[in-house]
Amino acid sequence: MGFADTTRRPPKTLTEVEQARLLKVTGEHRAGFRDHVLFSVALGSGLRVSEIAALDVGDVSHDGKRVRRRVTLRVFKRSFKNGGAQEVFLPDALIYKLEKFLRWKAARGESLALDAPLFVSRNHRRLSAGMASAAFKTWQRRAGFDGLHTFHALRHSCLTNVYRTTRDIRLVQRVARHKNIATTTIYAAPTDEDILRAVRTLPC
Repeated sequence: MGFADTTRRPPKTLTEVEQARLLKVTGEHRAGFRDHVLFSVALGSGLRVSEIAALDVGDVSHDGKRVRRRVTLRVFKRSFKNGGAQEVFLPDALIYKLEKFLRWKAARGESLALDAPLFVSRNHRRLSAGMASAAFKTWQRRAGFDGLHTFHALRHSCLTNVYRTTRDIRLVQRVARHKNIATTTIYAAPTDEDILRAVRTLPC
């Protein structure tokens, strides 16, 4: 077995251009603001779609106006026993968007009770993971993506972005909430985008 057979493949991620295009098309579309914030939460926190769908207003805000920097999850993937509470830290841009989103919800008459779902469907019920995934596919098509990604690619994109920024795999492990760092090392594998960036200006 050669080196290529033992090297872990990088996770499926959105390119930087695709991330920007997704946020642009949802941010500019009249009916896209909820989904813009939904995708921003995934890209800015690395939460899984089931974790995002489970969020209540009270998970991100104590008063329906100001958003917490540190969010303690009530629902999360329990990959090991006695794992304890899991927390995520929100970036500045995401806090700003979520506070704007709470005002938007209030203007639409959506409940800001602490136990009310953060993201709701058109029938005012909690947005399901399946609905979020379907919305992601719709917006990828509207953004003109060459191929469709799963919603989980947003989590992979977040964690890859953190590694590119910091080159600190231990920090990525914390953001990912992985028990075993071996699980996290996949984010250190070079992506096609990394390879292109490295070779595009080579003298030849």
